[in-house]
Amino acid sequence: MTLSMYSFEPCHLAGLFRICLPVIPMPAYAPAHWLDEVELVGFDAPVDPAADDASNLAAFLDTIAYAEGTSRFSSIEGYDVLVGGKTFDGFDDHPRQSVWLKSYNIHSTAAGRYQFLVGTWDDLAKRFHLPDFSPASQDEAAKQLIRQCRALGLVYDGRIAEAIHACRRIWASLPGAGYGQRELDTDELLGVYVRAGGHIA
Repeated sequence: MTLSMYSFEPCHLAGLFRICLPVIPMPAYAPAHWLDEVELVGFDAPVDPAADDASNLAAFLDTIAYAEGTSRFSSIEGYDVLVGGKTFDGFDDHPRQSVWLKSYNIHSTAAGRYQFLVGTWDDLAKRFHLPDFSPASQDEAAKQLIRQCRALGLVYDGRIAEAIHACRRIWASLPGAGYGQRELDTDELLGVYVRAGGHIA
């Protein structure tokens, strides 16, 4: 992995040195507790029956991908990106590669547009019968994680700041995630969401 593969945050001074931190994809974590359908059904439907469900969800998925930092490394919207910025071939399964992240002093298996850790992916694939790691399966898995945050109805209604907050424990790049990694600002993410065609209530 070379430095040319990274994008960089603005530099800052630390003593006599000028430091530039690399922007690398962040992982998606599994829910601490998986909710069943009975617990979720009341949170899936929009309050506003006129809400633009499909456009809002697509824009929110684009926003998560932006926050995770995957699209910049890929010609197919980040679906083939490993944590750290390299890409993988084939969508038969999660690539299951462990990558050393020197900036954070950890190994990570995060992969795909939404940076699923292999354990998170295996759980999602089993629970929701996902046949492969294709873009369609990755989108469905991300939607299911949003549901687990009880945020799908919020997305459909355009209550995006609330949805971002609700999903912060899943995606480490969202504001308030608290994993000690790079977090984006809510206003920046709202701008991405609107540019992606989403509507805000």
